[in-house]
Amino acid sequence: MVQPKPWEVDDELWALIEPVLPKVQRRFRNPGRPRGSDRLALQGVLFVLYTGIQWNYLPLELGFGSGPTCWRRLQEWNEAEVWDKVQDILLEQLRVAGELDFSRAAIDSSTIAAKRGRDSPKVGPSPVDRARPGSKHHIVTDAGGIPIESTLTSANTHDSTQLIPLMSELPTIGGLPGPAPRFRSLYGDTAYDANANRTWLRRHGITPYLRRRGRGHGSGLGTKRWVVEACIAWFHGFRKLRIRWERYDHMHEAFLGLAHCIILARKLRQAI
Repeated sequence: MVQPKPWEVDDELWALIEPVLPKVQRRFRNPGRPRGSDRLALQGVLFVLYTGIQWNYLPLELGFGSGPTCWRRLQEWNEAEVWDKVQDILLEQLRVAGELDFSRAAIDSSTIAAKRGRDSPKVGPSPVDRARPGSKHHIVTDAGGIPIESTLTSANTHDSTQLIPLMSELPTIGGLPGPAPRFRSLYGDTAYDANANRTWLRRHGITPYLRRRGRGHGSGLGTKRWVVEACIAWFHGFRKLRIRWERYDHMHEAFLGLAHCIILARKLRQAI
């Protein structure tokens, strides 16, 4: 049996994504060249995401269309918030399948080098890379390491400032009767050690387990927190997310959102 390529969009995944894609009507006058297949364009975008290849070098013989065409399609879908909608659908299906564990959440971030976009708001001097330009991925997962929320900031953004925005933006996950569940606790490392964070979490019924500065190792928090580090490694399994080559913030965020969808789809496929 031939193993499918990771960028190939199977019928199951396409049936999930296709309904939320924006419908583009051709102009009546001067309609121009017929619009290429959205499904093939998505495979072209995924090929770039997985391999890290430059858009202009996307091989035409693959049949996905040109690199610029796939770039425009990704931008179009990102503006229509397609990836947010797909994430909501997948998270609901994962909850129905019993794969989400709301007993606790984990939060962490990872810094990547930014080779382009130095004037972008979400690129800044990296404190871990001799002040070279960089960006940062922030991730919140459930107790099993399934990503719930992901965002992008500049590399010099302190993690402690992102806990409240991230937790405030967690999606409401339905799919089952009754109220949507909420996380009961949150685990984080010393970067999130701030009284304001603890106060906000307690006010919202979430028990904070944030490692305090000056405390030695052996707190035991790492036995619960490691799942978010593993999740970040899944994100960086996509070569396009290991180094930022995008000039515009929204294009790198589009790749981050798409990767989030693919990880959730993998988890759902494993559950089924």
